[in-house]
Amino acid sequence: MAYKMHYTYIVKCIDNTLYTGYTTDIKRRIKTHNRKKGAKYTRTRTPVELYYFEEFVDKSSAMKKEYLLKQFDRKTKIKYVEKNLDLKKREFISEINRGEK
Repeated sequence: MAYKMHYTYIVKCIDNTLYTGYTTDIKRRIKTHNRKKGAKYTRTRTPVELYYFEEFVDKSSAMKKEYLLKQFDRKTKIKYVEKNLDLKKREFISEINRGEK
C-alpha cells in the first residue's frame, strides 16, 4: 500500500523573504503560491521559488518541523538550509523551479 508523503518546505519570495509551510504535494503547492492562491503572506510576493524541503512519513512530524523552522530568524533558517541541503534535494528543487518558469 502506498502512503502519502508529507513535506515541510521553505520558499523564497520575490522580495527575498522566506516563507515556511506544510503540504502533501510540493509541486502543486508551489504552483498554488504562484497563482496567488496560496498563503496570504505569499500572495503579494510572487513569484516564489522552492528554497528547501524535508520529507516526512506522517503529518505530525512535518508540522512539528514547520513549527520549529518558523521560530528561526532568517539568518538561522539560512544556516539550517545550508547545513541540510544535499545534492538530491538541490536537483529536486531545480526541477521544481524550472517547471515554474
